Amino acid sequence: MARVLVVEDEVDICNLIKSELEAEGHVVFQAFDGPTALTLVEQHIPHLIILDWMLPGLDGLSVCRRVRQNHLMPIIMLTARNEEIDRILGLEVGADDYVSKPFSVRELMARVRAMLRRVELDSRLTQPPQPTAPAQPAPSEPAPTIVHGTLMINQSARTVQLNGSTIDLTPREYELLVLLTSHPGRAFSRDFLLQQLWGYDYDGFDRTVDTHITRLRKKLGPLGEKIATVWGVGYRFTA
Repeated sequence: MARVLVVEDEVDICNLIKSELEAEGHVVFQAFDGPTALTLVEQHIPHLIILDWMLPGLDGLSVCRRVRQNHLMPIIMLTARNEEIDRILGLEVGADDYVSKPFSVRELMARVRAMLRRVELDSRLTQPPQPTAPAQPAPSEPAPTIVHGTLMINQSARTVQLNGSTIDLTPREYELLVLLTSHPGRAFSRDFLLQQLWGYDYDGFDRTVDTHITRLRKKLGPLGEKIATVWGVGYRFTA
């Protein structure tokens, strides 16, 4: 069971999504405008947000940008806007996925399930269990730091530094960079990256991976050229 916030100003669509989510046992909160959405985020800290682009009061991009200032929960943008530049804008401000209207409820729910599996796996949003009695913490090995020249990825702190300066990456951009740099020289297909990082198989051509790679290359500057395109396959990081 997860807490899901559905932000959609079309009441019928919002209620349809709510019914589907509740049928799978989730707790659903609804907002029909941007300001209300921000209030509910702070009140309930949802595990996932389904966010419409066009909203009264405050548009979806602005809501996404403000949420990302303090929270890392997955955000699925739900919108009638279909141009590639719109997808890039949505992903740039921190959305994790993008579903265009008209949409298949079955596909949307598959993506919701995939995102919630990611939340459960990385435990980003879960509270640590409260021990019934004091206990000595079990020793654990720190996650290795990845270094490629002036690029340093501290996996324990989830920080990325380039030439001594910190680079701000979205959660998905960070995970993509870690996967590529952990296996220099290995080519990863788009389908593999979608399944590993987004948690679902996409039936057809999808630009989600390409858009994230484009944004990641831009943030890395000249080092971004090390993320090479393997034509007909996907991408690899060249050490």
